[in-house]
Amino acid sequence: MINPIEFSYVYFAGGCFWCIEAIFENLNGVEEVISGYAGGIASTASYKIVCRGHTKHVETCKIKYDPNIISFDTLLEVFFLSHNPTELNRQGNDIGSHYQSTIFYSSKQEKTKIEKYINHLINDSVFEKITTQVLLFNGFFPAEKYHQNYFKLNSQQPYCNLVISPKLKLLRQNLKKYFKPDI
Repeated sequence: MINPIEFSYVYFAGGCFWCIEAIFENLNGVEEVISGYAGGIASTASYKIVCRGHTKHVETCKIKYDPNIISFDTLLEVFFLSHNPTELNRQGNDIGSHYQSTIFYSSKQEKTKIEKYINHLINDSVFEKITTQVLLFNGFFPAEKYHQNYFKLNSQQPYCNLVISPKLKLLRQNLKKYFKPDI
């Protein structure tokens, strides 16, 4: 009998969720990426409410992955190379607290790995400072349907061409071994 795959989940916020989604869904071992909202104080979230900044949610991607194919450490590496973790409440022209770089942990082991990785990046002078929040996971709300698979469905849209495509291309070049074949 074949053993069923036991997937794991990680929740990353690195600015606009369209960027994070486009990058991580292209990694070997990532089964699914869902754009949404996490980290807030409200019992629900929507794009309109989150953008106002009152709920304290950040645009987040729920990443379902096979830890037998891609490790949590590799996901951290890609996350920190996929955005600028030194900017507070923004990524490029996307400004607001809902764009804050954040990693949500679900266990003490994950928190320790995240903090160790951040210290490694600072000690090795990869970044002088890191503003990425490390928060206990407290729930996730999927974003509206039009936000899901945004890059795949809208790759010719200006934001996709000017922001997402260059990031994805650079990461594919630098981290080729982690990416699914380019179709």
